[in-house]
Amino acid sequence: MLIFSKTAGFHHESIAVGIPAIMRMGQQNNFDVDTTTNAALFTLNNLKKYKAVIFLSTTGDVLNPEQQTAFEQYIKQGGGFVGVHAASDTEYDWPWYGNLVGAYFKSHPSKQQEANLEVVDRNFIATEHLPATWRRLDEWYNYKWIADGLHVLIKIDEKSYTGGENGDNHPMAWYHSYDGGRAFYTALGHTDASYSEPLFLQHLLGGIKYAIGEK
Repeated sequence: MLIFSKTAGFHHESIAVGIPAIMRMGQQNNFDVDTTTNAALFTLNNLKKYKAVIFLSTTGDVLNPEQQTAFEQYIKQGGGFVGVHAASDTEYDWPWYGNLVGAYFKSHPSKQQEANLEVVDRNFIATEHLPATWRRLDEWYNYKWIADGLHVLIKIDEKSYTGGENGDNHPMAWYHSYDGGRAFYTALGHTDASYSEPLFLQHLLGGIKYAIGEK
């Protein structure tokens, strides 16, 4: 597993707690975790060492054209992708990546709020432990574009907070098969507290297990 956390735009402070949290998760679940902000590691030979790559709150233009090609080849050969929070605020000019992550960030309310998350599929490894309605505090993303064909796991109830802009169909987590590989995304995980929250950590672990091919 490779955690990639390069930022070319806003830098989320929670990256600093997210990395050790995922590393502990690896120790507890028998997978090794490397971590980098160095895009030069995105060669096919290097990426092939990993079952999945986690984009942990990456922002902006983080890979050059050669690195993008290597990552596309990695996914096409069956690699896994996990996008966390600002992974959807990344690589707006690379449509392949947009389809991989599944949406592009538009905005978020000015302050973090508690809101109701509706878990629409509880028969999946990343959501089977969650309550049907999950109330929590986070930064809730609006999207300027959402891909077709996503298997949505969690939606947010826009009536439970202020500032939502995607209406009744406002997804917060999903997965899909894409171009030969597997992709999972969760918009959750802005706050430092997320990475000590058992329900969120189990949600993220389930997404990782899906991305590396576990059922």
